[in-house]
Amino acid sequence: MAPDIATLRTLPAPAPGQDGEKPNILYIMADQLAAPQLKMYNPESQIKTPHLDRLAASSVQFDSAYCPSPLCAPSRMSMISGLLPMKIGAFDNASQINSEIPTYAHYLRSKGYHTALAGKMHFVGDQLHGYEQRLTSDIYPGDFGWAVNWDEPDTRLEWYHNASSILQAGPCGRSNQLDYDEEVMYRSVQYIWDHVRQGPEKRPFALTVSLTHPHDPYTITKEYWNRYEDVHIALPRVRMPKEELDTHSKRLMKVCDLWGQDFSDAQIRRARRAYYGSVSYVDDCVGKLLETLEAAGLGEDTIVIFSGDHGDMLGERGLWFKMSYFESSVRVPLLVNYPKWFPPHRVSQNVSTLDLVPTICDLVGTKPAPYLPMDGLSLMPHLQGREGEGNDGNDAVYAEYTGEGTVRPLMMIKRGPWKYVTCPADEPQLFNLANDPDELDNLARLSKVAPQSAAEEAAKAVLAKFEAEAEARWDFDAITAQVLQSQRSRRLVWDALREGSFTSWDFDPVDDGRAKYIRSTIPLDALERAPRAVPFGGQPWLRVESSQLDPQLRRRRRRRRRRMMMMMMMTVRMTRERWTDRILT
Repeated sequence: MAPDIATLRTLPAPAPGQDGEKPNILYIMADQLAAPQLKMYNPESQIKTPHLDRLAASSVQFDSAYCPSPLCAPSRMSMISGLLPMKIGAFDNASQINSEIPTYAHYLRSKGYHTALAGKMHFVGDQLHGYEQRLTSDIYPGDFGWAVNWDEPDTRLEWYHNASSILQAGPCGRSNQLDYDEEVMYRSVQYIWDHVRQGPEKRPFALTVSLTHPHDPYTITKEYWNRYEDVHIALPRVRMPKEELDTHSKRLMKVCDLWGQDFSDAQIRRARRAYYGSVSYVDDCVGKLLETLEAAGLGEDTIVIFSGDHGDMLGERGLWFKMSYFESSVRVPLLVNYPKWFPPHRVSQNVSTLDLVPTICDLVGTKPAPYLPMDGLSLMPHLQGREGEGNDGNDAVYAEYTGEGTVRPLMMIKRGPWKYVTCPADEPQLFNLANDPDELDNLARLSKVAPQSAAEEAAKAVLAKFEAEAEARWDFDAITAQVLQSQRSRRLVWDALREGSFTSWDFDPVDDGRAKYIRSTIPLDALERAPRAVPFGGQPWLRVESSQLDPQLRRRRRRRRRRMMMMMMMTVRMTRERWTDRILT
């Protein structure tokens, strides 16, 4: 049973990274995984995630974690840098961040870690950003082709999300995303074993495993589809006429080609069932990675972090995919597992995946660059059960979005139970999630009407503070000009690059199988003496030296080496003779 916060405060606080200990770090990311849909956050959830549930039970579990932008690339770029999207130019899925911006991979490498990435990260341009090694290609393009166009706000992008994901939802024999994630998993497991084979002098590793599931299209193999055969899939909690949606949601409906669609209950259930199956697939991947750590003898020496880039609306309010600040789109799972330092407990305060960079720095005993102030805050007080220290109890998180469905910057502030959303092109929104978890009562209306109760009077005061804070924090006109300039420049470059010969920016990992498996490339004797990635005598590795071998076995090895040398010499002599004969004839 997890200790309560009062108990944690009496425990001696560990000093990560200060005593020379350098645990490995395994960071597992899922794509489009909605926290409110998971059993660890919602006991009524129908999704089966036994591995994640077990991981959560031994982890520090964050119940109110948010992404810094409800879109893949901006969220990920902010997550790896600890900086909000507007500060680094992460405007949409075709934005590139400057290579001079440090990421957690840079900070970890500077502390002696081997940093590796397997899977999706949606980099544009620079395909490493501090990772020493990428184990796979990406699944999304690394160029400017997906740039948003505010100059043509009513033009729908043909390549973007559309209704086919829902209309064609169901089981499949195989999919591109499954092929990709299977390679991600194979490479990740192989990486862990290769790390063990290096022996006791190896560097600690920091491996990021980024899966593309459960991202749409909503399809999964029958193995996972059938896990929900006897489950009566629940319909969305909030369903409302399109005409009653806020203006941003209406634009999203049109951008995603959903405005003219009326999905049947059966179609909605099929899409949600496929999504549930995809989440179960992710859960099995998590289980396999954890099992590999244990089998390799690394389970107690590896910090495991699990999170996601954003959520999925799954039909709530008629919306699908992400791109909004409603809970199912913007709230993400976040677990930090290392019981050796952090007893399992739950954290209710708001946090952000922006906080991971300063947290990882604290874990390995370093600090982010002082000349580049972090927008994120270290989670160390939360991990150690010292909530409220270092930030005066202020649990505000911020998010910024200028991607598909916007015509001006759309910003969010979440503080305590209050969520405030503002955009010059849309009506503001204010929700008190403590009283209104489904976000149905927009208290921003109080700016135009007189409060009718003490609660409304208090809400109006909260609204005024948020409005003042947003005005002080964001210069919407300046940001709009910056975004437009970036969009136009990228479109110009992209149009030019497609003329004539096209050179892809996508990452192509070097993988020469001839140097890995064929025995003629490695002396057999070296293979015999190499570290074996098999637990032996309590050690996760075993190096067999010649001096440790039985004398008779040593003699056999010497005879075998002599035979091999004789065969090589005979081969060389025969080859010379053949070439001599050819020359003479």
